Amino acid sequence: VLTIDGVGEWATTSLSLGRDNSLEVIKEIKFPHSLGLLYSAFTSFTGFKVNSGEYKMMGLAPYGEPKYVDKILDNLIEVCDDGSFRLNMEYFDFPVSNRMTSQRFANLFGGPARHPESELTQREMDLSRSMQEVTELVVGRLARYARQSTGMKDLCLAGGVALNCVANGKLVRDKVFDNIFIQPAAGDAGGALGAALGVWHKYLGKPRTAKTGDAMRGSYLGPKFSDAQVTKFLDSEQIRYTQLSHHELNERVADLLNDGAVVGWFQGRMEFGPRALGNRTILGDARHPDMQKKMNLKIKFREGFRPFAPAVLAEDVSDWFDLDTSSPYMLVVAPVAQHRHSKDHADMSKLFGIDKLNVVRSEIPAVTHVDFSARVQTVHKETNPEFHELLTVFKQRHNCAVLLNTSFNVRGEPPVCTPQEAYTCFMRTDMDYLVIGTMLLAKSEQPALAHDSDWQKEFALD
Repeated sequence: VLTIDGVGEWATTSLSLGRDNSLEVIKEIKFPHSLGLLYSAFTSFTGFKVNSGEYKMMGLAPYGEPKYVDKILDNLIEVCDDGSFRLNMEYFDFPVSNRMTSQRFANLFGGPARHPESELTQREMDLSRSMQEVTELVVGRLARYARQSTGMKDLCLAGGVALNCVANGKLVRDKVFDNIFIQPAAGDAGGALGAALGVWHKYLGKPRTAKTGDAMRGSYLGPKFSDAQVTKFLDSEQIRYTQLSHHELNERVADLLNDGAVVGWFQGRMEFGPRALGNRTILGDARHPDMQKKMNLKIKFREGFRPFAPAVLAEDVSDWFDLDTSSPYMLVVAPVAQHRHSKDHADMSKLFGIDKLNVVRSEIPAVTHVDFSARVQTVHKETNPEFHELLTVFKQRHNCAVLLNTSFNVRGEPPVCTPQEAYTCFMRTDMDYLVIGTMLLAKSEQPALAHDSDWQKEFALD
């Protein structure tokens, strides 16, 4: 079990060996030496918010070049062959103040930090790419040491750094371990689950039985709402909707998506963890060349460079991506399959930065990042039959087993939980249709929300 975080109590990285119902800690790295906090320092310096903007920096990395890798390794972090590391604290202020970095850090990289919300420059892109490569180096060395020192063939990853799906994808492709399980709520939220399991097994002495398959059952652990509850809300607000059978609904939604509509999809229990996995989700046709831009600017109200993830039928994943394992929690990045690349795309090696974004790169351009990668979610009939059926119908009717899948929220807001929150988000954005259970709502049939002009001030930007 490899846990890599910003900081826990004092440990920032730990290697443990799981046997029966116990965990034996083999090795720890302690605060202030932290890979997660180093990544957060670069997050802050590139103008994003610490503890929420790290995934933005990961998404920005493919636009840049790794020109600062040597400078980082020579000055900021000493990395040993076994993956252990030490930070040079002369460059960091986070142990003693709210600032992540010192003036010396700014001097090293040619000037002050980027101001939040200001225009991105090539420096920020290159810094993001460089720090991402350093992260992959450290994670790879830690994983190899874990394999060599324990002899174990299976790896569990946890901690906030385990949400770095690019590093995870590299571990999978390098086949350091035979099997890798990544906790879907690998960040701080997963601590609640770990505490409960710790009490159950360690203090109460309850046995642990290893289970085959996906014991998390898709991580759908949140609240759910019956059709009766949904219709009660819709009728009480005099909201217009059409109720359909499951099959009629899937056929209608598949055709709407094929026509370029954006659809809010609200089903079953809410997901546990940071990713939308098909129950509180906004869907689009991944083949549409303008869908990424539309989703970013008119639906999510977020930065245009940010990529979107594909949801793909698990049985078809290898036809669309270079991935031979499951990725049910959207925590592994994989290359788009070569035969899906666009035959006539421009030579992207001649382009720099955001200019790469405007090139149609594959048959599914809305979910193909500028480095021809994608953060894949494999959809399994056993864990989400409703979402699996929609994808199956979309494939049958339109010859594509992939949809764009993003969380049901706008920038800065938490994902929607209730039907009321879903309807409000639907009405505040340019989504075309909303599905709640078996109810289909068309934006064109809804009255405008009253007294809602200042809604974007409700939450701070992420």
